[in-house]
Amino acid sequence: MSSPAERYTAFRRRQTEEDTPLSRFRRRQDFALDDFQEQGCRAVQDGHGVLVAAPTGAGKTIVGEFAVALALEQGRKAFYTTPIKALSNQKFQDLRRVHGADAVGLLTGDTTINGDASVVVMTTEVLRNMLYNDAPALRGLGFVVMDEVHYLADRFRGPVWEEVILHLARDVQVVSLSATVSNAEEFGQWLTEVRGDTSVVVSERRPVPLWQHMMVGRDLLDLYGSDVDPTDPGINPPISPDLVEAIRAAERSGPSRGSGGRGGRRNGRGRSRYGNARQQQVRVPPRFLVVDQLDRAGLLPAIVFIFSRAGCEAAVQQVARSGIALTSPAERAQIDAEVERRCANLPPEDLHVLDFWAWREALLAGVAAHHAGLLPVFKETVEALFAAGLVKVVFATETLALGINMPARSVVLEKLTKWDGRGHAEVTSGEYTQLTGRAGRRGIDVEGHAVVLYASGVDPVAVAGLASRRTYPLRSSFTPTYNMAVNLIATTGWSRARETLETSFAQFQADRSVVGLARKARSMSEALDGYTEAMTCHLGDIEEYLQIRDAISHRERELSRSRSRSAREATDHLLAGLRRGDVVQIPSGRRAGFAVVLENPTPAGLDGPPLSLLTAEPRLVRMPPADLPYGTEAVTRVRIPKHFNARRPAERRDLASTMRNALGAQADDAPSRAKPPSAAATDGTLVELREALRHHACHGCADREEHARWAKRRSTLESEHRDLLRRIEGRTASIARDFDKVCRVLASLGYLEGDGDDARVTEQGQWLRRLYCEKDLVLAECLRSGAWADLDAAGLAAVASVVLYQSRGDDPAVPPTPPGPPDGTLAVAVRETTRTSHRLEQLEREHRLSGADPVDLGLVRPMYAWARGGSLSAVLDAGDLAAGDFVRWTRQVLDLLDHVAIAAPTPRLRDTAREAIAAVRRGIVAHGTI
Repeated sequence: MSSPAERYTAFRRRQTEEDTPLSRFRRRQDFALDDFQEQGCRAVQDGHGVLVAAPTGAGKTIVGEFAVALALEQGRKAFYTTPIKALSNQKFQDLRRVHGADAVGLLTGDTTINGDASVVVMTTEVLRNMLYNDAPALRGLGFVVMDEVHYLADRFRGPVWEEVILHLARDVQVVSLSATVSNAEEFGQWLTEVRGDTSVVVSERRPVPLWQHMMVGRDLLDLYGSDVDPTDPGINPPISPDLVEAIRAAERSGPSRGSGGRGGRRNGRGRSRYGNARQQQVRVPPRFLVVDQLDRAGLLPAIVFIFSRAGCEAAVQQVARSGIALTSPAERAQIDAEVERRCANLPPEDLHVLDFWAWREALLAGVAAHHAGLLPVFKETVEALFAAGLVKVVFATETLALGINMPARSVVLEKLTKWDGRGHAEVTSGEYTQLTGRAGRRGIDVEGHAVVLYASGVDPVAVAGLASRRTYPLRSSFTPTYNMAVNLIATTGWSRARETLETSFAQFQADRSVVGLARKARSMSEALDGYTEAMTCHLGDIEEYLQIRDAISHRERELSRSRSRSAREATDHLLAGLRRGDVVQIPSGRRAGFAVVLENPTPAGLDGPPLSLLTAEPRLVRMPPADLPYGTEAVTRVRIPKHFNARRPAERRDLASTMRNALGAQADDAPSRAKPPSAAATDGTLVELREALRHHACHGCADREEHARWAKRRSTLESEHRDLLRRIEGRTASIARDFDKVCRVLASLGYLEGDGDDARVTEQGQWLRRLYCEKDLVLAECLRSGAWADLDAAGLAAVASVVLYQSRGDDPAVPPTPPGPPDGTLAVAVRETTRTSHRLEQLEREHRLSGADPVDLGLVRPMYAWARGGSLSAVLDAGDLAAGDFVRWTRQVLDLLDHVAIAAPTPRLRDTAREAIAAVRRGIVAHGTI
């Protein structure tokens, strides 16, 4: 292998000898291209498509940048696509710095800048929409760069990547940039089949070596033994003896002083892998200690991945409270100036609700959080300050691992499990590689560092397995949608559309993997036999016993919801009877005690304006009716002077004294803490179920919980086994068969007519072509039926959120309701939208399609309040939303309203959509876009 000096000499010789687009591009760089970059660029120069799969931070985007430069040199157009708007914005700025503002444009749905430029950066959805609409901007297109193409595995948005790859003109060169995936060759073979000659360039070498560590208490220790090469650890590399001894010592001594958070579970029955059964749980070190130790070791800047938004915010607060300051006075001044520049236009009245001052103070200390719930301008500021080396520690969720250029010297993983939307799952080796790939800044650091925090139950051998494996297979999530079907049939006809779908990567993988699937199914079948044996109880039918337990849990949830409704009705009844001068006793909460009602409540119930109260202290309180604890009651009345002025302390004291006199001895009574009535103890069904459980033969089994665990595993595996068998059974032309089912649904609703080759798109189907969202058919049916026809602008914005929004947490005990009367225009539109969703879900099941998720009403109230000019504080309180989540969802509502303004069936609704866009695009929603 040649030395660095020899490679640089060869690099300079090539620069002088060659006169090609690539040599000219090389001369503009301030570094020599790596071999894989050179190989990828040569493939592009030679007219091939190319797939570049390389680790995060390796510099694969240089191949995409060369494609852009080549397009400009040849007088052709280049589109640079990304999966998220933040990455599009970042790439737009990068390319504009190189090629000038006139040459580069941006299209992200809600932002259009110089859209007719020779180079346009866009989200992948924008390009998909262009292709279906045969947009004039496609003329002269020579290159498409698909950054983060491995995103096509994403369940919700991934199919868009395949749609683009399948529908681009054959003479367009596609440059696909991917993280290192273990089946890059398979993906490359599919690209060659559908796009023509495609070169596959794979690099597993990181440009900056990555060292693996674990932190045990205060000690930062190497993960591998001293004889292991961290850049090529091999299979099952040996663990450092020093690390093993440190873990044993920590387990013997128990939790360290000041440690935070609970550690993982132990191995076996209370026994640590590295000690005896009497040892205490070891917890991860506190966050301020982690930051301090990284600072002492010279490993800042760092990204600390915490798989929880609340955890990220709590970490910032903990470090801030510790007094750690990671910035110099000069750096603080730079941070302050950047914050002022980026946030100067934020509405002053919103700063408090955005917790702006605490966020700014943490930034000045060099610490920040980064997650999807953060306000976009806050997130962009954090990214800019971190990239500039001014913010030293960012506590982030895994969304930071996607594309955005925020490299660090070290990356810390607080734990190795994360919530995947259904439960807590172990971090995979591919995810570990993606997360830790941020460590090591090319051209700045000679090495990067990955750190896993030790807690009881974390096995360093398993960590070594994650760090040394590079298994990250790319799996297609492609499935035909209703919008896709009408667009394909309208542009190519039914037969060609079906043929197109049969060439999808999903179909390619399905046809090639049947042997492996069958082998996996046999293995599952054998495991099911073992699980069945392990769950068998010698006393009785354990499955019957567990069904009774499930029925009890279901009934308890029903009764709990009923109890919540009873509490709400009791509070509504109280509000209906309250009048000015009534003295109420509040039984619990921080306002517990007695208070006088100063103004007659409005009849709007729990959704009305706050109650105006005077407490015994005396203190003025404005309490939302929904915050009144259960058991609040009126106990007496007092006369309030006609010209009573609550702003005058003397008059407040006089009225409080009058209240105490009216109460007499009762004034000193402690509040009685009433609870909503519970039917759990008397409910006949629940009593019978509990009785049946107690008398079941398996109830007396000493091992029943062990049997139950095996039964749960069996149920989960049985479901997976059924799904696998269905995949094997329907593997041949499975995507095309799903397309046929989608077409039958569309035909039954009148969006298509005719069958097979005679199928054509109807007038209704033509405007369905222009509606792009996950619940496209629900949206189309609501527009067609007139369910939204009578809404005003605020109502249309609110109901549009129903077909977009998906709440993050569990369903609330009491489902959210729309504002206004039950028979109001908005309430009726929301009910009709919900009914439409249920009707279509049933229709899909009849046609053996997987039903879409039900609509979610969680954003209706906040969106309605915002569109009517409500304050940010009131809007966030109405929906229990983070500011960043609200802005993100609101911008998606704006995208959808843009579609409605074009595709709605009546001029009146199109005008209302445009009014709604104007009403919603204000304040922080409009702030921060490029």
